[in-house]
Amino acid sequence: MLEVQKVIEKFRNVVIQQARSNLSKQNKNDTKELYNSLKGEIVTEKDFTIVGFSMLNYGKFQDEGVKGVDPSKVSKNAKIRGQQAPNSPYSFKNKLPPTSPIAEWAKRKNIRLRDDKGKFKKGGYQTIAIIIARNIFYRGIKPSLFFTTPFESAYKKYIDTDLVKAFGQDIETLIDYSLKDIK
Repeated sequence: MLEVQKVIEKFRNVVIQQARSNLSKQNKNDTKELYNSLKGEIVTEKDFTIVGFSMLNYGKFQDEGVKGVDPSKVSKNAKIRGQQAPNSPYSFKNKLPPTSPIAEWAKRKNIRLRDDKGKFKKGGYQTIAIIIARNIFYRGIKPSLFFTTPFESAYKKYIDTDLVKAFGQDIETLIDYSLKDIK
């Protein structure tokens, strides 16, 4: 099944390449950890082939987004409103996101608070991390679909159509070899 194997490998490679490209285009490739963690593995047994994809755990939250806290639990006076990912299977329940990774990100991006005179405030990275964490907690994380979109489009192209053609080519080749053996 040489042609089938080629199509499956192409599918895997296209999904990984486009997902990585999406991370870069969407500015979600800050440390390259998620980018570098994207892997695709093809496992072939006697009667079947499985393509598996893996990435760092937080990749699924970046891809599918995270619901903010239940709007009924938000104070009526809160300035933070609007869900980023109302249909996500993931949600914040009762705990803010950790602030230390957000503070590290803010430091890499040089995002700090300023006073009335325009000077940077002391302890600005931790303070901005708390503000951002609260915003994420209430509003959630918007889905990027960096992985879902290339997976679905590659599936339609390679698995739904090209795989059937490749299977047919492999069967023809198998029949040709079998007929030569009979002669």
